[in-house]
Amino acid sequence: MAVLLVVHHTASPATQELLDAVLDGTRADGIEGVEVRTRAALTASPVDVLEADGFLLGTPANIGYLSGAMKHFFDGVYYPTMTEKPGAPYGLWVHGNNDTQGAVRAAESITKALGWQKAHEAVEITGSIDKAAREACFDLGGTLAASLMG
Repeated sequence: MAVLLVVHHTASPATQELLDAVLDGTRADGIEGVEVRTRAALTASPVDVLEADGFLLGTPANIGYLSGAMKHFFDGVYYPTMTEKPGAPYGLWVHGNNDTQGAVRAAESITKALGWQKAHEAVEITGSIDKAAREACFDLGGTLAASLMG
């Protein structure tokens, strides 16, 4: 069974709502044969990455950059997994009050260095969470889970 690792930093009700929508998408009708493992960014480890076939990453944008927790995740897994997952599909969602571009740019730079392949455009949400944001995250989760189905 394929493993989809969801690494997130849910520091607010808004980011929790987006995580819930992503996870709902991974369980959409027709998704089979994919085990979804959810880890907080501060607890996800190199072993979690090595055991995964694909990745979903969720972070708030703090002062125009990744959250410290997501940066901590990348710092902890970068060298131990650097050459282990070339071509692994990943998706990203970022929530910010007014700017998400720096966080997206940083995550895309790091995942590129890890050799992961973007399977869905980054979902960037600013301000309040609305139906369109929830639907975009649901689609992101479903797309990544479907990409891992045998």
